[in-house]
Amino acid sequence: MIEILPANNKSTFKEFLHFPFKLYARDPFWIPPLLKDIKEQFSPQNPFFNHAEVMPFIAKINGDTVGRIAAIYNEAHISFHEEKTGFFGFFDCIDKNEVAQALIEKAVQWLRNKGMSLLRGPMNFSTNEECGVLIEGFDSPPMLMMPYNFPYYQTLLENCGLKKAKDLFAYILNIPDRLPEKTYRVARILEKQKIKVRPINIKAFSKEMAVLKGIYNSAWEKNWGFVPMTDEEIEHMAKKLKPLIVPELSLMAECNGEAVGFMMMLPDFNYVLKKLNGRLLPLGILKAVWYSRKIKNLRLLLLGIKKGYRKQGIDAFLLIEGLKAIHKNGFQKVEFSWILEDNYPIQRIIEMVQGRLYKKYRIYEKEI
Repeated sequence: MIEILPANNKSTFKEFLHFPFKLYARDPFWIPPLLKDIKEQFSPQNPFFNHAEVMPFIAKINGDTVGRIAAIYNEAHISFHEEKTGFFGFFDCIDKNEVAQALIEKAVQWLRNKGMSLLRGPMNFSTNEECGVLIEGFDSPPMLMMPYNFPYYQTLLENCGLKKAKDLFAYILNIPDRLPEKTYRVARILEKQKIKVRPINIKAFSKEMAVLKGIYNSAWEKNWGFVPMTDEEIEHMAKKLKPLIVPELSLMAECNGEAVGFMMMLPDFNYVLKKLNGRLLPLGILKAVWYSRKIKNLRLLLLGIKKGYRKQGIDAFLLIEGLKAIHKNGFQKVEFSWILEDNYPIQRIIEMVQGRLYKKYRIYEKEI
């Protein structure tokens, strides 16, 4: 007998939070999230809730928690795309079709009551955060802010009638001494055209993030699943990311003083999270400081060029300047993620610098 309960009180929400720690306890590649961060994500202080509602659920068999899911109603997505699409996220489940089906059906029921006609996911809570199910690349841990799951998740979701909506790619690059000569020729031309690249000013971080918002909303405007971020969401994201940022690894491209491109690379803090087991207690803070010095990998999280400045090589210029900072800080690998499966221009750039496709993620959907 499978029982699906809303995780809307202290006891059930605690089970919702802790279930993955039990499910993945023996998996060497799973990275425990900070419980504090997940609690904050679900708190009313998260500006996502200014335009959205979320209902978490847990599945139980004989009193034991065996799965979880969150149903997500995002008014910003509905308005921007003019489609009645609801989402699911935070999906974790034992390897039983009946449990997965019960969880998906509960999310469907909740979203139908909101007037939705399509279910899409997983997303935690939107494309601005973790999304997708890992379907290829189970032989290494995920990098910062990328999902991880057991291989059987793909089968569970497809047995629930969900079909592929879009695949997302992650590429890995062993740090080279130099990029292809063509990129340096492009950079020299751009310098003559008064294009400059600079590190972000961490002392004026809020102001820099406001500039980033303009580039982000312009660069990603036509991307599948994109929803513009509000000022409050940008500020909230900035607060989370600021402790992780190395200024010379987050670069702004300017043309005659106007910000036209942005690249953000973050040290793979998952290396540290693996040691903390979900808790940043006083001893955890000491561990975090110690292990953060040993991080050797990066995730290239954002690379965007404003409309009107694309296909001019600004992205190559940003990569050249980023490589200088990578060498200075001694990093060994960088992940480019995530990339839409049909974003061929970015894929060609990554392949040009010898990036290798090594993980694939899938977002599913079905009519409800």
